[in-house]
Amino acid sequence: MYILRWQPPYDWAWMLGFLRDRAADGVEVVSETAYRRSFALGAHRGIITAVPDTEACTLTVTLSEGLLPVADACLTRLGNLFDLACSPQIVNQALGPLSAARPGLRLPGCMDPFEQAVRAILGQLVSVAMAARLASRVAQLCGERLDDDVVLFPRADQLAHADPMALKALGMPVKRAEALINLAHSALAGRFPLSAPQDIEQGVKTLQTFPGIGRWTANYFALRGWQAKDIFLADDYLIKQRFAGMTPAQTRDYARRWQPWRSYALLHIWYTEGWSPQLS
Repeated sequence: MYILRWQPPYDWAWMLGFLRDRAADGVEVVSETAYRRSFALGAHRGIITAVPDTEACTLTVTLSEGLLPVADACLTRLGNLFDLACSPQIVNQALGPLSAARPGLRLPGCMDPFEQAVRAILGQLVSVAMAARLASRVAQLCGERLDDDVVLFPRADQLAHADPMALKALGMPVKRAEALINLAHSALAGRFPLSAPQDIEQGVKTLQTFPGIGRWTANYFALRGWQAKDIFLADDYLIKQRFAGMTPAQTRDYARRWQPWRSYALLHIWYTEGWSPQLS
């Protein structure tokens, strides 16, 4: 058992709800009080369970035996997923009134950037629930089983050898299936930037050179896969609704007030019902 810490406030109800809505059956189980998932790192595989204690400001982590040799790396990945290193006072001071409704909001990251890239592509033009179902189906088709009920999310080498028509049969366009296979080959060849580059803006442009990855998908992957702190999706559908009557350029200009924490601003705007910009 391991103990990780964070600075309060932390809105665990929101974070676990966010992850629960996107949980892939067979890979993840997310309740109101805990996060549990299968995970593999190199030759090591097993189960991770994380339970927050909101009074002690700790996260209790349990690793199954197979992951104990890579415990430090697993804990680092959990820190990225839950944004445990965030200093909320600094972020909230920069966001001002925008953060008042949810001062404990954190930026959901990921356990594995390749997995997050796959999920970002699967999430294009479908609901959150459908994206989660597709992620589960891809895992069931291509991933390694730990037991009858638990499967590992597929590695790049496993997805690279998938039949595009078999992926299409899971409920996606064949072009999307081909994009996933291309992504896997690119990751294996070291061409796909799984870690955050020094220049995030240029990195997002690079992401858009890969088949099946447009502006929204590239930014969303940067937000979660790289846990980039200063992403703002001015052409996102909901953001356009919140900034009604403003062009994307005007929206981007308005959002500059929240630099360098625009990713947090984006989440606050997404999840604050009825929010609208204060125009003078």
